[in-house]
Amino acid sequence: MTRFVRESGILLHPSSLPGPYGIGSTGAAAFTFIDQLAQAEQSIWQVLPLHATGGLASPYSATTTFALNPLLVDLDLLVADGLLDSNDLAPLADLPDSHVDYARVIPLKLDAVFKAGQRLAAQTGTPLASKFSGYRRKHGKAWLNDFALYEALKAAHGWSSWVDWPAELRDRKPAALRRARAAHADVINATMAVQFLAERQWQALRAHAAKQGVWVLGDMAIFVAHDSADTWVNPGQFKLDASGNPVVVAGVPPDYFSATGQLWGNPIYNWDVQEADGFSWWKARMGRLLQLADGVRIDHFRGFAACWEIPAGAPNAIVGEWVAAPGHALFTAILAAYPDAKVVAEDLGLITDDVLELRDAFEFPGLKILQFEFGGDGPHGEKHPYHYPAASVTYTGTHDNNTVVGWFRNEGADQQARAADCEREAANALAIMGGDGSDIHWRFIELAAGSGSALAIMALQDVMGLGAEGRMNVPGTIDGNWQWRYREDDFTAEQIERLAQITRANRRTTGA
Repeated sequence: MTRFVRESGILLHPSSLPGPYGIGSTGAAAFTFIDQLAQAEQSIWQVLPLHATGGLASPYSATTTFALNPLLVDLDLLVADGLLDSNDLAPLADLPDSHVDYARVIPLKLDAVFKAGQRLAAQTGTPLASKFSGYRRKHGKAWLNDFALYEALKAAHGWSSWVDWPAELRDRKPAALRRARAAHADVINATMAVQFLAERQWQALRAHAAKQGVWVLGDMAIFVAHDSADTWVNPGQFKLDASGNPVVVAGVPPDYFSATGQLWGNPIYNWDVQEADGFSWWKARMGRLLQLADGVRIDHFRGFAACWEIPAGAPNAIVGEWVAAPGHALFTAILAAYPDAKVVAEDLGLITDDVLELRDAFEFPGLKILQFEFGGDGPHGEKHPYHYPAASVTYTGTHDNNTVVGWFRNEGADQQARAADCEREAANALAIMGGDGSDIHWRFIELAAGSGSALAIMALQDVMGLGAEGRMNVPGTIDGNWQWRYREDDFTAEQIERLAQITRANRRTTGA
């Protein structure tokens, strides 16, 4: 198993990057951000899942675990490719740069990117068309052909779920699929071209990151959306009924975040089928992720020991049961295929001995979230972050947490619901770290950097010292999430230099 060296980095999803056209992208601002990471002596860029999400905002509600999100494609680079012009960009000109307005961004940007795909698909004999042909040959049979057909059929059927398509298409009858590929060839080809353009841009950005000594830590959501190419193409891999509907769905029982638990609604895997075929789908999935990132954070790792299965149609996640999953056999198969994979296990939630045993059997680093560490009398003595095991990753907070400043100020409805506890935790933080709270975010960053964990990850919002207005997601809620963005001047030279100083002082620079 790959051992991690002592490093640190920044958590930031590309959608939060600054720039025009309503959402962050893989363009100039992303290259600048990589340069700033290098200046701050950070060697890790952690992202959220990069997959296509259809008409949804959450990167954890992907319509595929293989295709990239077209919303992250940079439009100016498509202009440079000769695939778009200023007229194509005009409808996006007045989109806000302060946050992502998904209701406006999704239709406008997807329309522009699809136009570029159509124009590339119509080209012949150009260098770009030749590269596109090579991309199709490489990925077509593996996932691209099926994903493009799925997207074309979604459009042809008014974006309804695949379970509501005509039975011959829902059930993937070969003759019906052949007719559909012929009837929707133009949309299929354009969809493939969009994926080529998305990957071309992303891999150029990754190459730039590598030159700057920065590696990308990607993210694998444990589950996929029910209305996804994955479930349509591989229904036997999931616990579905004869019509393709879930029998049970995923979530978590009541916890720190929600008194009624979290009802995610994703279909649960048919582990018996997956184990019988040697976990081929999982191996393909991990292989694809390792084409897009240099390491993988596995979300909801405890679900590989046991999943909280909720009957389909239940109003919340209270009624459910833990059902064992074959995590040991799964990761044995994955690591046999990818022995050098860098894997981080998100081991949060109701963690039982079987979860810890699974994590430690494969030497996956687990997570330490500083905002969770100040209950009771706080992390004194042997519980101090200085004593964290090297096989761990310390975070100031994750995408599901408030910012450090927002946490300290007790901002947000979820924290107000447990206000007394939050106030005690904030007081513990001051007692342990000192100060008057005015620089609490820097003290958290110093604590993370000084921890015993091999990896330390800081949310960019914490480097900037933002309050709850910088929060990315509130678990158990839908509205207002995944919208945070920063402007170009918000990540300052002073912040970069202070982060570099902290990194050097705690020997987290590459090669230290």
